[in-house]
Amino acid sequence: QVRLTESGGGSVQPGGSLKLSCTVTEPIASTNCMAWWRQRPGQARRYVASVSARDTQEYDFDVRGRWTVSKDTAKNTLWLQMDHLRAEDTAMYYCAVGVGRLCYSTSDKYEYWGQGAQITVSS
Repeated sequence: QVRLTESGGGSVQPGGSLKLSCTVTEPIASTNCMAWWRQRPGQARRYVASVSARDTQEYDFDVRGRWTVSKDTAKNTLWLQMDHLRAEDTAMYYCAVGVGRLCYSTSDKYEYWGQGAQITVSS
C-alpha cells in the first residue's frame, strides 16, 4: 500500500513563503508522476504543480513563476516551495501520485493521495 505524508503546512502573511514536503513509502518517484493539488473551502480540488518521472515540471497558471516543484527520487520526497503567497492561496494542499510516468491536470490520472496539509495566508 502506497502512503503519502505531507508536512510543512501552516500560517503565513501575504508575501511570505512556505515549503511543503511529501514523503512516499514506496520508491515510485522515478517511475510515476508526482503532483500537488489544492482545495479551497467550498471548491473542487484543483491541480497546482507536478513533476514527471523524467523530472519535467509543470504548473497551473495561478502559481507559475511564484512556486517551484521538485523531487528527490532517492528520498522518495516531493517538495513545493511556495513564495509570494497570496490570500487566495489559502487551501488544503494534497500530494498525489500519478498512474504513470506523465503528469496530467485531471484528478482521475492520480491513484494515491495524501491526507493534506493546510496553508493559511492572512494578515
